[in-house]
Amino acid sequence: MQREPLIAPSILSADFAHLADDIAAIASADWVHVDVMDGHFVPNLSFGLPVMKAVGKVTDMPLDVHLMIDDPERWAPDYAKSGAYSVTFHVEASKDPAALCATLRELGSRAAISVKPGTPIEPYFDILDAVDMVLIMSVEPGFGGQSFMPEVLDKVRVLRAEIDRRNLPTLIEIDGGITVDTIGSCYQAGVDAFVAGSAVYNQVDRAEAIAKLREAAMA
Repeated sequence: MQREPLIAPSILSADFAHLADDIAAIASADWVHVDVMDGHFVPNLSFGLPVMKAVGKVTDMPLDVHLMIDDPERWAPDYAKSGAYSVTFHVEASKDPAALCATLRELGSRAAISVKPGTPIEPYFDILDAVDMVLIMSVEPGFGGQSFMPEVLDKVRVLRAEIDRRNLPTLIEIDGGITVDTIGSCYQAGVDAFVAGSAVYNQVDRAEAIAKLREAAMA
């Protein structure tokens, strides 16, 4: 049976002066992707917990929070406590990814880890059973609108094979440069969930853009 692609538009590409409207416009998507950047782990500063809470007040869609921050052990639990459906943190910034995943799950959130394009995934195979999702970055994290890095698909294939070999429910998400031209190769490599910013929010009809991404994934 074919996997149904999960589409998670990133509000980093939305119009912050009209954020509630821009979230309502993506109601046909599966998740709302919330990119949190601290200006330290990545060279850009976005927004934090107050904005995530505000988003949660205007939508019932699951909030897929991606923390591109230092010291996630300190900050990530607050997002889980505040209603995030899923909290993703970077293994490069974490002291003990498995322990933090356990904490997030205890607080009622799904727990996810992310790796930058240059970070190998194999060292984290031993904690996959503690992880609900792995986010593979297909651009260097920190800025929207970057070009897709196709070489990361080798990492996706290796991860997909390991998840399937162990019959784990762990999802694979990809973030960076996802368009109707790149989503198909990602889906074929084994990705389940797709973060799309510019590919959705740069279009006049956001619902049509989401539908086209789904169609292109399974083409």
